[in-house]
Amino acid sequence: MTKQLTVKEVRQLFSTVQTTDDQLFSSYANDPRSGVQKILVQTRRRLVRQAAAREDFAKRFHFEKQLWQAGCRYVAGIDEVGRGPLAGPVVTCAVILDDRFDLVGVTDSKQLTQHEREQLYLKIVDEAVEISIAVNDAPTIDRLNIYAATQQAMIRAVNQLHHRPAHLIVDAVPLKIDLPQTTLIKGDQKSISVAAASIVAKEYRDHLMKDYDRIYPGYDLVENMGYGTAKHLAGLAKLGATPIHRRSFSPVAKVINQK
Repeated sequence: MTKQLTVKEVRQLFSTVQTTDDQLFSSYANDPRSGVQKILVQTRRRLVRQAAAREDFAKRFHFEKQLWQAGCRYVAGIDEVGRGPLAGPVVTCAVILDDRFDLVGVTDSKQLTQHEREQLYLKIVDEAVEISIAVNDAPTIDRLNIYAATQQAMIRAVNQLHHRPAHLIVDAVPLKIDLPQTTLIKGDQKSISVAAASIVAKEYRDHLMKDYDRIYPGYDLVENMGYGTAKHLAGLAKLGATPIHRRSFSPVAKVINQK
């Protein structure tokens, strides 16, 4: 007589199931143990979520696949992080992927936890054809304005690529560059390449801001990443502006004028 598996062993068995028509479901369909029936329900839910994620991933590869089929070998997705903060740089990123890219979890960086972003960042760097990052600091932002500084950094990120893209997919900001481009509002939710760029840019900038927090304590930069939170504004009022603060942004200019 075959020994009955424990509920724990059944759970381990179902953890590897990848399809809802797996024979294991029928094998345990009539198992009287409530724990086993709970595993079946949880496994089906997991598989439904995974199928939905794969379908969504395929949809967000629509623009890239269309361009590849049209003969564009290299397509670059471009995004930025850091247009709104009072301190720190704006960071832009250009990412080129190919049709082997399979990180289903890649989506708008704002929808991911810090741990998810960190893990995906490492995998994106490993799987991407190429990644390019360009940064414009606070003085450059003050000199050009944030929109122009973002555009300039995005163009620099593209021009730094060794693989010359045949087409760009850009999040929201049209670029003055002699390359065909598709500009998407909320592009990081519509294009995998743009989403990958947003994750890389976000991780890169967050690490910079953590370093700045050690150099300029008292502004809570490690938590707010330069955005105008209550603690950041309190630090500004008490300590004044640092070299990384954007003097053209009104809350910073107000503090400088008061000082």
